[in-house]
Amino acid sequence: MSGKVYLVGAGPGAADLLTLRAARLLSAADVVLHDALVQEDVLALAPQARKIAVGKRCGKHSTAQRFINKMLVAAAHTNQVVVRLKGGDPMLFGRAQEEIDALSAAHIEFEVVPGITAALAAGADLKVSLTQRGLARSVSFLTPRHGAEEQEAEWLRAALAADTAVFYMGAGQLEQIAQALLTGGKPAHTPVAIVENASLPHARQWQTTLANLARFNVDAWAGPAVIVLGEVVATAQAEEWAKLQHIS
Repeated sequence: MSGKVYLVGAGPGAADLLTLRAARLLSAADVVLHDALVQEDVLALAPQARKIAVGKRCGKHSTAQRFINKMLVAAAHTNQVVVRLKGGDPMLFGRAQEEIDALSAAHIEFEVVPGITAALAAGADLKVSLTQRGLARSVSFLTPRHGAEEQEAEWLRAALAADTAVFYMGAGQLEQIAQALLTGGKPAHTPVAIVENASLPHARQWQTTLANLARFNVDAWAGPAVIVLGEVVATAQAEEWAKLQHIS
């Protein structure tokens, strides 16, 4: 028997932000291999499935990617419907290509099911358009983080070129990010927002400027966060900003 593998986007966190296709596949899955950040109420949509945690979290115990690849291939040989549930969108900072390559090499049929990425959920929480007319005609999704075996990414050029930049996996590198942007010519007063646990009831937001970003206490973060940088951040509704914890 050879089943089919679905690389499914779990979205930013909230279960009701999954696509209808994602929910349907979860309800039909025989086995679900899921990321560490996938919420329990999302996994509850697959009560009949065997669930295998294969999370990858920075600074914490993680499952090696090559092992995940082997598990996907093995699962497809013994199950009809295999769901690889990945946070956000599978194709954005989700190491989907490694899994696609492994499945292709093993001649396993697969399909990619998109999901809402954290940057879009953060913009929704902030009530800010990342491409607001008159302020931003470009937006970049980027990360300064790279694996030990990977070449350092040239993220700075993309961040400087875009009107709005959204950083993923930036915890622990705020000082480097801020210094690089300032040295590259980004104004010190550029607005910055940090959104933690976007889309979830316990989401939190902070507002600061690029000059003060390096002083932000990352220990305050209890969950995944994205950093939104650009003039659009300053256009958030006044009553919304009033709820934020301001950084002096």
